[in-house]
Amino acid sequence: MKQTRLGKTDMYVNPVGLGCMGFSHASGTPMPKDEAIAVLREAYQIGYNFYDTAQCYTGINPDGSINYNEELVGEAIKPFRNQIILCTKFGVTHKGDHLEFDSSPEKIRQSVEESLQKLDTDYIDLYYQHRIDPKVEPEVVAGVMKELIEEGKIKAWGISETTEEYLRRAHAVCPVTAIENRYSMMARWHEPIFKVCEELGITYVAFSPMANGALTGAYQSKADFGNGDQDFRPDMPQYSEEGMKKTRKLLDIIEKYAKEKNATNAQISLAWMMCKKDYIIPIPGSRKVSRLKENFDAGQVILTKEEVKALDDQLDTMDFLVFGGH
Repeated sequence: MKQTRLGKTDMYVNPVGLGCMGFSHASGTPMPKDEAIAVLREAYQIGYNFYDTAQCYTGINPDGSINYNEELVGEAIKPFRNQIILCTKFGVTHKGDHLEFDSSPEKIRQSVEESLQKLDTDYIDLYYQHRIDPKVEPEVVAGVMKELIEEGKIKAWGISETTEEYLRRAHAVCPVTAIENRYSMMARWHEPIFKVCEELGITYVAFSPMANGALTGAYQSKADFGNGDQDFRPDMPQYSEEGMKKTRKLLDIIEKYAKEKNATNAQISLAWMMCKKDYIIPIPGSRKVSRLKENFDAGQVILTKEEVKALDDQLDTMDFLVFGGH
């Protein structure tokens, strides 16, 4: 299987990565620990070698205790830690209905030590600034990242939901290996940054590559979720009545390609971006082994340049309601 190089490092990963957030955070009551660990380990057997988590991915277990996604992932990957690329993030704290950002040098140093402890590892392969902190200049953040790399605590760093200006300024101080921005057929507003990734040799890691499940076609109404009050998806705009009507038009197009390629909607959605740019790595997530295998196998689905362009041309005529849009 062809692998994707992370930036200009000596780290290579398989075409599809694993977003681990949903085991603990935003997708309902956290999955029971033993079951989650079993699924995360099965993912490695399937072929996943790029695991993505974050310091702020937490949920509340049925007994009222906190479920830390980093602890879960850290325990799950122990048997094969050195065979995978481990990513986590700093700088975000969930405060009720809003996020607080803190990328001060002191907070970064505190966060990296806490993550290393929760992950039970000596190093982090790829350490992301989770969101831009308007109070801290990119050069300051990059300076701390340079120090952490020199100290061996991290191998490389990246920025999530970055802008071109912020990325260029940070990269000038300490080379950025990857950005992790939202990207899917329904969320294309970051495409202008592709040219910067190409210029600087930076990998684009795409989170929510299936628009929080909307592009799979599996959710026809809010009632299809049923995972409790910790599931954020039913309140996303793509699952409103109007949002689902707009998504349905796109699903009709995706289903046509899926039939032609003997693939699923999810696989076409992922193949579309992987065949568009060879430096894009989608990181879909699921709690189901069958879904994980389906997503991973999207790396074998080929769309020609002409097919990708045809899809893009159709997408250009469509308007979507989607979480994270402008």
